Amino acid sequence: MKVLEDLAALRAWRATRGELGFVPTMGALHEGHLTLVRRARQAAGQAVLVSIFVNPTQFGPSEDLASYPRTLERDLELCRETGCDAVYAPGPEDMYRAGATSFVEVGAVAEPLCGQFRPGHFRGVATVVAKLFLRAQPQRAYFGEKDYQQLQVIRTLVRDLDFPVEVVGVPTVRETDGLAMSSRNLRLSPSERLKATRIYAALQAGPSPEAAREVLRAAGIEPQYLELVDPDTLLPKPWPLQGRGVLAVAAYVGNVRLIDNLAFEGA
Repeated sequence: MKVLEDLAALRAWRATRGELGFVPTMGALHEGHLTLVRRARQAAGQAVLVSIFVNPTQFGPSEDLASYPRTLERDLELCRETGCDAVYAPGPEDMYRAGATSFVEVGAVAEPLCGQFRPGHFRGVATVVAKLFLRAQPQRAYFGEKDYQQLQVIRTLVRDLDFPVEVVGVPTVRETDGLAMSSRNLRLSPSERLKATRIYAALQAGPSPEAAREVLRAAGIEPQYLELVDPDTLLPKPWPLQGRGVLAVAAYVGNVRLIDNLAFEGA
């Protein structure tokens, strides 16, 4: 497995490969990420590239950039074991040139849910993913459905800017107790980790937002948002649910912000 630390190394490696499956990550890899890698491996004849880059432009000034877990050596070992062909692990100075002022905005799909509470977050996501797509030139890119709004933002980016990339959504990977796998779970204390399982229990009580809210209330969790939305536009859907909907939640457990979602089919 090759470890590529800058754009020149990535371009040299990419020039010798044909079809490419790409898994962008911010590191602190867990089974959810490795599931994306295994999914990419299933496509016959394509190489698999993982990127590891903690992207500063998607963190707000009061958010957890400094405390975000960084476990590069362990991440590289997991990538080797899972069968990656290469890992692109650039530094910020490689990803963002000094004085850069250009960013990518994706519009309405970035505005509800997390967009209400994390201004500029999805601009940072869209910008770094666009740069990674231009650098790696993958045929397919794999993203987890746990970060559902992010997935829709990237699908919008690809559609609107004509990126020749197939975006593959992969179902959320959960712990045995239902908690969605996330790098931020590493920051939960044992008691917080137990409390966090009520987030998935609340979603399972849906699709009624009020029924889900009751489960969170009983656990002492006040959601930042808990909304039933259209799976494509992320606009609110009325209750009772007609057709398809996604119940999406963000909540703090201790100082750790967790997100999750669950899809439903109404009458």
